[in-house]
Amino acid sequence: MMKIFLDTANLNDIKKWNDTGIVSGVTTNPSHLSKEGGNIMKLLSDICLLMSDKPVSVEVTQTTPEDVYKQAKKIITIAPNIVVKIPCHKDYLTIIKRLIEEGVPLNITLIFTLVQSLFMCKLGVRYISPFIGRADDIGIDGSLVLHEIREMIDLYGFEKTKIIAASIRHVRHLHEAINAGSDIVTLPISLLETVLSHPLTDHGITKFLDDWKKLGITQFP
Repeated sequence: MMKIFLDTANLNDIKKWNDTGIVSGVTTNPSHLSKEGGNIMKLLSDICLLMSDKPVSVEVTQTTPEDVYKQAKKIITIAPNIVVKIPCHKDYLTIIKRLIEEGVPLNITLIFTLVQSLFMCKLGVRYISPFIGRADDIGIDGSLVLHEIREMIDLYGFEKTKIIAASIRHVRHLHEAINAGSDIVTLPISLLETVLSHPLTDHGITKFLDDWKKLGITQFP
């Protein structure tokens, strides 16, 4: 079953959409946190508490492998439902392996190729995040990569690793992520609001209500 994550760090938006029952997790990144400002540790703690047992991805900001490792170990202590995001880079392979062996749940981000995905699956990470929109920016068909990753995971039986379709910028990207069989799609709030609205739905509601008023019934049932 496909899951929907929110790609944001705005606590009010997360609460609003979590209350609907359609949200299964949150992905944050340094850009999201920078936008919110304030006490970042408190914000992350509040998000994790609000989401309860649903995963909340938090990205490392260090760059050297050992510093990434140390920061990841600190991030994971924020809350039980934290997942640590680490960029897919060759310098971090040994760190990723080490963290997995220590039971740290990882979301490997900034993935753009089938081979990157294969290597992360072989390491046994919990999530991989192919970036569809950013791939399109440089002329790569991001949706094609999604299909290739899905086929690769199914072919080789990498059941432990789930695909999070990320960098979803418009409705077409969302449709492509669904058709590719992504396990999860992480969506910005603006796009989530867009896809749940349709002018024909609004028109239909208005038409039904107008016709109902013609009956002159003041109470029903």
